[in-house]
Amino acid sequence: MTVNAAGRQAATGADREPEIVESGGTARLHLTLATTDYDHVRDLHSGAVRPDGIVLTAFTLPVEEVFFRFIKNREWDISEMSFGKFIGYASQGNSPFIGIPVFPSRVFRHSAFYVRSDRGIATPKDLEGKSVGIPEWAQTAGIYARGFLSEMAGVDLRKIKWVQAGTNQPGRDEKVAFTLPPGIQYSQRPDSSLSAMLRSGEIDAALAAHAPDAVADSGGKIVRLFPNYRADERRYFAATGIFPIMHVIAMRRALFERYPWVAMNLYKAFEEAKQRSLERLNDITASRIPVPWSASVLGEFAKGFGADPFPYGLEPNRKTLEAFCRFAQAQGITAQKLAPDDLFPQEMRASVRV
Repeated sequence: MTVNAAGRQAATGADREPEIVESGGTARLHLTLATTDYDHVRDLHSGAVRPDGIVLTAFTLPVEEVFFRFIKNREWDISEMSFGKFIGYASQGNSPFIGIPVFPSRVFRHSAFYVRSDRGIATPKDLEGKSVGIPEWAQTAGIYARGFLSEMAGVDLRKIKWVQAGTNQPGRDEKVAFTLPPGIQYSQRPDSSLSAMLRSGEIDAALAAHAPDAVADSGGKIVRLFPNYRADERRYFAATGIFPIMHVIAMRRALFERYPWVAMNLYKAFEEAKQRSLERLNDITASRIPVPWSASVLGEFAKGFGADPFPYGLEPNRKTLEAFCRFAQAQGITAQKLAPDDLFPQEMRASVRV
């Protein structure tokens, strides 16, 4: 079964030329950037960090709006993008996007499993034979979660009835075309939402990055499959080395083909902004975020994740990238298995050594 992305259209901004601006006798490329609000990207948005040769106009928006407007209309030059959508486009050949190995959001997803407490679902294996709602088959969180179910929990994905609908609102569509593997049971419910179907009992469980509204008002009828998900996620990381990458930074291919130097200069600027964020979090003289013992918490994470818990670049993330490529192919998001090197241009695969 092939599922086409609904409402796809030619991007209105795909072929526009970036403006050259002059300041103080120096010419720079004027580019636009959109991400959601992250401390580790803040200094790039504010101008405290400036990529060489570039003047940035940066937009901070809700992540769903960033994805929708970039994928649909290419409204800016560089954008945060769903990793699931990105790899789907990459597999189709001549994607309108190229990737920069900057990963602004990484989230383990054991916390994304919600089940009705009256359906006898106590373990992942109990999902077999049940109806499980998903916001999109190609949602990044779902790709990782189904990869865990298949590879680690021994769940046969073909024995689950997958129901696609908006998490809290009807009418959500798939954003990228894909071909479901043989035997996968998949249906779409544009007239309903996961929350509504959880409340009514039409579905037994949901797998979603956002908690369905029904969880909060269910009176304990809808619960997490993994109530101690942080401990489960630590064990998963220790066993696999996979720290799920949710989002990637992408840019318009037409821009990269004309100005290939932009990608590395942006990468370096994103890295500098992140390092400045880590320095703030390590500062014990002041509370940079409203969390007790924030510096010591970062030190605790360093024991398992290293001094930089959110590494950018290809090599530090190869194990996670390989797993995601494997999951995407097994679930029909990509027609063939891609390698991490297929996702980024050669200019991003090596760095100068002195």
